[in-house]
Amino acid sequence: MASGGDESDGDVIRTGKKGNNLPVWGNERSMNLNSLILTNIQSSQYFKVNLFELKTYHEVVDEIYYKVSHLEPWEKGSRKTFGQTGMCGGVRGVGAGGIVSTAYCLLYKLFTLKLTRKQLTGLINHCDSPYIRGLGFMYIRYTQPPADLWDWYEPYFEDEEEIDVKAGGGQNITVGDMVKQFLSKLDWFDTLFPRIPVPIQMSVEKKLKEKYPHMSVRAPGPKHVDKTLGEAPRTPSRRRSPENGRRRTSGSRERKHERPTSREGRGDSRRSRSPRRRNSPLRKDRRRSRSRERDYRGGDVSQRGYGHRGYEGNRRHESYEEMLAKERQRQQRSGDRHRDRSRERRY
Repeated sequence: MASGGDESDGDVIRTGKKGNNLPVWGNERSMNLNSLILTNIQSSQYFKVNLFELKTYHEVVDEIYYKVSHLEPWEKGSRKTFGQTGMCGGVRGVGAGGIVSTAYCLLYKLFTLKLTRKQLTGLINHCDSPYIRGLGFMYIRYTQPPADLWDWYEPYFEDEEEIDVKAGGGQNITVGDMVKQFLSKLDWFDTLFPRIPVPIQMSVEKKLKEKYPHMSVRAPGPKHVDKTLGEAPRTPSRRRSPENGRRRTSGSRERKHERPTSREGRGDSRRSRSPRRRNSPLRKDRRRSRSRERDYRGGDVSQRGYGHRGYEGNRRHESYEEMLAKERQRQQRSGDRHRDRSRERRY
């Protein structure tokens, strides 16, 4: 049954004048698979026990016929991405693994067999199951050089055979649409295909547009912005102010100019102080030091004539004993032992 399309004369003709040995593009060990998917495949009981007994190409094809029912990398309901963000959620196959699918286990098993060109052509032209063909096309996408992808896929753009690629069913597409998606998109359910170099990708998309003008092709580079809907919202640019080296957004500059410059326009915002700020230890220390300077120098420190040679205060002629008694009373009221010690060290 497995030989239903792998050794026909038409398949041999499709190989052309190229050699029967297939090149492997990229990583020759991982098959360019995501590292988490590859780790789950290699540690899977199905791969280590069941597939280890399969030694030939025809045995693996028969296993695909009986076991594969979708082409997703994870089995349905085994991968939990709820509550995860960034690289750990949604796509890219990182962060939280699940039960790797039999399709990907068999895909990697085909890679370990080192398929020839004739065998790979037999896979994509197989008539028994669309999943045998689907794994053949995925094998091409993961292992073949990007410059050869168009030659592999182009004869199958009009293939109308349907295949359900979603785990659990519900997403039927034709083989032609699937191979066109392999060429134009990197995402494949919860993983990514190997990236195609930009010059080759642009050439492929140009050929697809010429062949199918109605087809929407994803262009490489930044996301497309529809002019009818306006530009995408810009995030505020973060800059460092030269004064204090802090980061600030572009909106802070506008808010800075909106502040009133006159003291009357500010209202009571500067005079109102929170209880925590009013009773802070630093402000208590400042008030204490100012009152002490008034006692020793005679007068208010905030007066205009403070420090002038001709200014004579009323308390300047107090005796040393009276000043010392007042200072002791002040220390008893404050009860701040730490600042008393610092005052003694200062004097």
